[in-house]
Amino acid sequence: MRRDKNLPLTETVYYILLALTEPTHGYVLMQKVEELSDGEVRLAAGTLYGAIENLLKKSFIVSMPSNDPRRKVYAISESGTEILKADCERMTHMINITNNMLCERGAKK
Repeated sequence: MRRDKNLPLTETVYYILLALTEPTHGYVLMQKVEELSDGEVRLAAGTLYGAIENLLKKSFIVSMPSNDPRRKVYAISESGTEILKADCERMTHMINITNNMLCERGAKK
């Protein structure tokens, strides 16, 4: 399996993509990231908008039409969904082999 140059995602990018599975605007996005991470990831506006700019360049997210011209709405794209799933699979594999090795070690003691 070839490794994607975009992996691993940073924790911040992972939560932003996850939060954008439902289209939303910046302020709500910051709240959703904090909620999804159980308060572990708190985004400042500058960090969020820098990440949004990079994700737009990589086509991992798209800008959506908005009823309010003052608010930009974003959503995860198909390629963003694919990279999010790939990182989830990568982390799941790491967790599984770690658990297996730790359980094996524990059983041998």
